Parts: sequence; C-alpha cells; structure tokens
Amino acid sequence: MKKKILIADDNENIRLLLNEFLKSDYEIISFDDGSGILNWLNKGNMPDMIISDVMMPTINGWDLVNNLKLSVYYKNIPVLVLSGIEKSQERVKFLEAGADEYMMKPFSPQELKARINNIFKRYNYENVN
Repeated sequence: MKKKILIADDNENIRLLLNEFLKSDYEIISFDDGSGILNWLNKGNMPDMIISDVMMPTINGWDLVNNLKLSVYYKNIPVLVLSGIEKSQERVKFLEAGADEYMMKPFSPQELKARINNIFKRYNYENVN
C-alpha cells in the first residue's frame, strides 16, 4: 500500500507538479491551504506526511505546523515545508516549531524525493521507496 502524502499549496501549478512527480510512489491528496488539511484530519484520516507551502490563505503554513505540533493526535506526522521565503530565520522558525525539513522554491524534484525518503527513514517507515 502506498504511503499517503497531503499537500497544501495555494499555487495550483505546484500542486499539479508535486502530484505528477510523486503519484507513482505515493497516494497524493492536495488542498489549497492548511484549513483543508486540518478538516481532512479532523474527519479521522491520517497521512504519512504533509508537505506545506508557507504563504496561503485562511490557514498558512506557520499556523498549520503549529496546530499539528501542538496536537496530541497529529504531532508525530512528518512535515516538509516548501517556501519561496529565503530568510534563514524563517527556516529556523519552522524547524524549531517541529517541521522535519524546509526546502526553497523553486526546488529540484529529485532532491524533494530524497528528502521525503530521508524523513520516512528517520520515522522508521518500512518499504521506503
């Protein structure tokens, strides 16, 4: 069974790119902001990982990561942040809040896949692609 990755990004092209690149190895479910992810989780669903943009409407990446990491139920879901914000303090802020990775946009799909695999290895998932 494929691992399930949730994607939150308000840019439809990024969502489509991520889906296209990752769908052969993972089940991809995407939303245009963090509220979609939180609603999906609150229905009793559980992903293997979340990939989130930072700047999104309604619930942005920062609020999403904080909500997840403060939750008893969701704090152990691995989170990879994709962002166009290049500031080091922004990366540090997310990593200190509990994000597992922070990657800059534009990104290399191969590097993204390597980072996803490394996160799964750290979480001791079996059958890492």
